[in-house]
Amino acid sequence: MSEFDWKRRHFMSAAAAAAGVVLAPGVTLYGIAAKAREADVPVTSETRWGLLIDVNRCSDGCDACVSACNEENGIEGHGRPATDAQWIRKVQLRDPRTGIEKHFPVMCQHCAEPPCVDVCPTGASFKRADGIVLVDKHICIGCRYCMMACPYKARSFIHENVSEQRPYAPRGKGTVESCTMCVHRVDAGAVPACVEACGERGNGAMLFGDLNDPDSEISQRIATYATRRIRADLGVDPGVWYQNL
Repeated sequence: MSEFDWKRRHFMSAAAAAAGVVLAPGVTLYGIAAKAREADVPVTSETRWGLLIDVNRCSDGCDACVSACNEENGIEGHGRPATDAQWIRKVQLRDPRTGIEKHFPVMCQHCAEPPCVDVCPTGASFKRADGIVLVDKHICIGCRYCMMACPYKARSFIHENVSEQRPYAPRGKGTVESCTMCVHRVDAGAVPACVEACGERGNGAMLFGDLNDPDSEISQRIATYATRRIRADLGVDPGVWYQNL
């Protein structure tokens, strides 16, 4: 067994111990994280989770969503911006004609047709029936094909040893990761940490909901106001929408 394989197995064993469970073949930590979901209410395509971000409400100096994501998922920086993991990042868009600047968060867009899933050689990148795109750390080999395929630069490769592990958000050196839309919270009936923090400490710019439900608030706002998706022309059908962009 190579040193890489040993470290990978050691990591998964430690994470399983932290969660107080024993991993069986075919069982992933994301499935364990979803234990709050009732056994007779499986994930189905009837629901498609998504986000709507009102750019006019997102201010330059606010990083509540980024901080909350890092805290929730145990992501720590090493002072190396080029290689540090980023599940969500604030970006700036400037119109050269008018000088108007917009600031807004970008994360995994949870595409209906995710390029990362198409190019993954092991099936580690996958999309749940409800639209959430994830990485199975059991079988991620760190090839980084998904990073090259993602048009949103939403995935990170873990270069460093990691600490402060969360049993519901497995991480490991040599694997790829990205925003999980806080799947463990969603399956427990809560909203993603970034959305909660934006409402409590930010300007309430983020809305989470079911895109397939025409009566949900997110669907109503998308139907009522001018909204768009980043690079919708690519045909990947992102699940993250932006208002006033």
